[in-house]
Amino acid sequence: MEHTNHRRRRGLRLPRQALAATVSTSTTTLLLLLLICLTALTRTPAAEALRKRRDEGDASSGGSGSGSGSGSGCDNNAGKQSSPVWVFGDSYADTGNLGDLGRELTRAWYDPYGVSFPGRPTGRFSDGRVLTDFIASAMGVPTPVAYKLRRGAARGLMARGMNFAVGGAGVLDTGNFQRNIGAQIDLFQAHHPPPTRGCDAGVAVVVVSGNDYSYAADKDNSTSAAIAYIPAVVRQLREQLRRLRDEVGMRKVVVTNLHPMGCTPLFTRALNYSACDPLANAGAAQHNAALQSMLAALDPANRTFLLLDLNTPFAAFVEDVPAAERFAEPRRPCCESFSADGHCGQQDDSGRRQYTLCDDPSKHFYWDDVHPTQAAWAAVARTFRPKIHEFILST
Repeated sequence: MEHTNHRRRRGLRLPRQALAATVSTSTTTLLLLLLICLTALTRTPAAEALRKRRDEGDASSGGSGSGSGSGSGCDNNAGKQSSPVWVFGDSYADTGNLGDLGRELTRAWYDPYGVSFPGRPTGRFSDGRVLTDFIASAMGVPTPVAYKLRRGAARGLMARGMNFAVGGAGVLDTGNFQRNIGAQIDLFQAHHPPPTRGCDAGVAVVVVSGNDYSYAADKDNSTSAAIAYIPAVVRQLREQLRRLRDEVGMRKVVVTNLHPMGCTPLFTRALNYSACDPLANAGAAQHNAALQSMLAALDPANRTFLLLDLNTPFAAFVEDVPAAERFAEPRRPCCESFSADGHCGQQDDSGRRQYTLCDDPSKHFYWDDVHPTQAAWAAVARTFRPKIHEFILST
């Protein structure tokens, strides 16, 4: 059809040179128009969204495979609340790192743990959410993925941080064959290169709830031996906090103090849950005083470290306060073993329960012999949420 029309229009035929020039000019014009269109398409909102998703995936690609990836928080213009959050610590912060080694060793992966949230065990030492979940919420970010569960996590979530905390860990070795906090930081560094100059690695959360002292007390069968262990623990904790700031490049570090350990059911059971153990609480207070002095010396300008006070709200809920301001059962656990040396979730050889379970965990501050309920963590979080928010936004 095109050939027929061409023959009928002999009067419009151009010289061969002119025709070649016209074709060349038309081709150039067409290419320019095509280039302009392509440039415009790559700047559409949809394209920008795709580019952003690709960049997030690149930042986290190592986590679900080899475990490497920048995660360096180097997009310092993205807003301080968007910094990745990295968690180090013990069972108060663990969200699934202990692994499933059987009911006797890793009870957090068996019922009745997780009964309140999400309705099944998730490796958290509670009936539901734990401290990590509430700190992340206060920071305005999703709960960081547990290191052990990283391969099944969404790529975009991996760039938001990771949780290296594991139940049974301490500042020093606790005899539980778990990575202590120093080893957890080693693991982080093995998978995340140092941030480039002018960038930061994000925000670190360090949770210490007393495994070092439990280990010392059990080893020597003496609470006094645990108290004597305080200088060594605080000295090693100082070194790990310094690493996070000076070597890893964390912009902010949140570190918890010790809760009143003498008010846990582990101690109050012997007193029929009627009172706290004063010597254990004195040891916790001594640790906290040493920790506060250490942080003041490590960070005189108070720019990098936030001492997250858990002791004060814990004490307010579990010691003598007006009935309207405390839990109905401040010291008796929801999940109580039959024997003092037993544990929540314990079964005999026939699979029969060796524990009792309360009807409403929200009425109890403690879930088992040492760990708070989800309701308790929520109540404690309400006391520190504004402080964390202010700290993260500060320069």
